[in-house]
Amino acid sequence: MVLEGNPEVGSPRTSDLQHTGNNGSCFLSSPGEGAQPGEEPIKYGELIVLGCCEEGGEETEAQRGEVTGPRAHSCYNGCLASGDKGRRRSRLALSRRPHANGVKPDVMHHISTPLVSKALSNRGQHSISYTLSRSHSVIVEYTHDSDTDMFQIGRSTENMIDFVVTDTSPGGSAAEGPSAQSTISRYACRILCERRPPYTARIYAAGFDTSSNIFLGERAAKWRTPDGLMDGLTTNGVLVMHPAGGFSEDSAPGVWREISVCGNVYTLRDSRSAQQRGKLVENESNVLQDGSLIDLCGATLLWRTPAGLLRAPTLKQLEAQRQEANAARPQCPVGLSTLAFPSPARGRTAPDKQQPWVYVRCGHVHGYHGWGCRRERGPQERECPLCRLVGPYVPLWLGQEAGLCLDPGPPSHAFAPCGHVCSEKTARYWAQTPLPHGTHAFHAACPFCGAWLTGEHGCVRLIFQGPLD
Repeated sequence: MVLEGNPEVGSPRTSDLQHTGNNGSCFLSSPGEGAQPGEEPIKYGELIVLGCCEEGGEETEAQRGEVTGPRAHSCYNGCLASGDKGRRRSRLALSRRPHANGVKPDVMHHISTPLVSKALSNRGQHSISYTLSRSHSVIVEYTHDSDTDMFQIGRSTENMIDFVVTDTSPGGSAAEGPSAQSTISRYACRILCERRPPYTARIYAAGFDTSSNIFLGERAAKWRTPDGLMDGLTTNGVLVMHPAGGFSEDSAPGVWREISVCGNVYTLRDSRSAQQRGKLVENESNVLQDGSLIDLCGATLLWRTPAGLLRAPTLKQLEAQRQEANAARPQCPVGLSTLAFPSPARGRTAPDKQQPWVYVRCGHVHGYHGWGCRRERGPQERECPLCRLVGPYVPLWLGQEAGLCLDPGPPSHAFAPCGHVCSEKTARYWAQTPLPHGTHAFHAACPFCGAWLTGEHGCVRLIFQGPLD
């Protein structure tokens, strides 16, 4: 039985989606703001998957400080190992749709009969169902919003998901196949972007399923808000971190928060799936900023705005830096052979003969060699011939995902222990940024391959030897 219908339903965040203007109109206020025939559509931003290797589910040799020889593992260093295909890829651009598909809260119903609840949920209209008990549910119906575009992210490969994301583990593999255990929700979250300038993007936990519904069962964390409305959290939560100072050379990591189904911001729960929510953070919002991180409990995404991407290095700049580094003709200080970073075009099947290798504790760069093993210190510990420090010895790989870089600085630092190379400011930022792992833990990780960082600083300055002539 329907006890109540409230057409004024909303929330402190969802009500922000209701704008003034010509409802249903695609007219923009000034020339050039919309895409003309033959032009590229307006881009709201890009989502980039923080890297994770795709070779086996076990801990990599680099994480254990082990290297058995000149070999490599494929990773999200600019592209999926299996290639970017359809909606499953390492990055996705969110652009203005030909027609708005956003939704906003409309009517709230209090239901005391399960059959009525089921009937309302099956009407094909977008709705969120909050099950309070076996005999009491609250259904919030949503209506079309001509001012926003909606994009959904999750593990499901069904058509309503715009960006298919699978679990990634540090230095491990992306979960594949029906037997793979996943902690990412099939309908993890949704992003609503305003179709008019400044094209603000807001994130919400949970996405609508094939029936256009979101269900929060009895065990899900949910509650009434002070104004009598409903809100809730998904099982494993959607966490967001906005960098302090934006995503630039002066950036610093922010504080991780949890986003609710209605887009409100809360402090973290005691554990990822705890039923008790954190405290409401009233002075923060669900608006995505350049450099915002989104964690889906199994994969972490980076949000880049078009303006932010203009400050990032281009692939041409990265290639020019590679050629400039090779033109300096760095040499192995022991073997006296000339070292060179391989071209990304040749792939990453195994390190090249001229590949630079580094002792990650000291930063001295050499060519590959088989001496200096100190097995009493570990299976593959090596002693640097120059400074005698003992530690992992790994090949160097230039980071190829330009969107992960804070600046176009020279490739002077490498993450430890994986050996991915980038600018100093990029390396130091990611080495200071804790990423969620499991239900409680946070670890800094390489953004290119996902390997957990080790050592005092998580990265090391590279020390090259120039040519003797």
